[in-house]
This record gives sequence, structure tokens and C-alpha cells, in this order.
Amino acid sequence: MNHNQHHIYDLCKKHMHAYVLAEMVDGTNVDGIITGLDDEYVYFAVPLESNEQQQMPTYQHHGSSDDYRQFGYGHGFGYGGYPGYGYGPGYGYGRPRFRRLVLPLAALTALSILPWY
Repeated sequence: MNHNQHHIYDLCKKHMHAYVLAEMVDGTNVDGIITGLDDEYVYFAVPLESNEQQQMPTYQHHGSSDDYRQFGYGHGFGYGGYPGYGYGPGYGYGRPRFRRLVLPLAALTALSILPWY
């Protein structure tokens, strides 16, 4: 891992689960929430544009609740896939608001914290 890549790794680690703006080597920018990090990649939850949300199908549970839990796909599934308790009706259901994006650490040049509003 070179010096710049190590610096970006440290920034990503410091700002895990924060809403950030990542600048890429080619000059493009990506805003999203850092959800994971390893030696080679940084994982983001990137907000969908309103037209992308309209094209996405409504959430239906098929498989493990862990598959959907990370990015707003449905909190509230308890043991064995049965409905859980604690979030109230409608929380986490409907259309997804985020998509997953995996970027190589070597492609990032800068990271800035963004406000949530």
C-alpha cells in the first residue's frame, strides 16, 4: 500500500458510517455513506436519484433479512424471517433509497465530510 493509499484508507476508517464526498483520480465525485473498508476497496451506500427510485421495484422479502438490512431494504424481520418488533409499521419498507458501490482505494484522491441536510 503506497503512502497516498494508506492516507485514504485512514481517512475512510476515521469516517466510517459518515456521509462523505469522494473524489476519484479521473476527477469524478461520488457522495455516499461509507459502509465498509478493506485493504483494497471502500464500500459505499450511494443515494438513488429520484428517477432511479421510481424504476426500482417495491421491496419484497426473498431470502435472509441480512441481505436487505444494510441499505434500507427492510428492518423488522425477526427470527426465522417472521416480522420483528420495535420499528413501527412501514419502517424500512417500500422502495430502496440506496445502492451499493464498491470503489478501489487506489482510485480515491480525496475525501470530504458532507452534512446530512
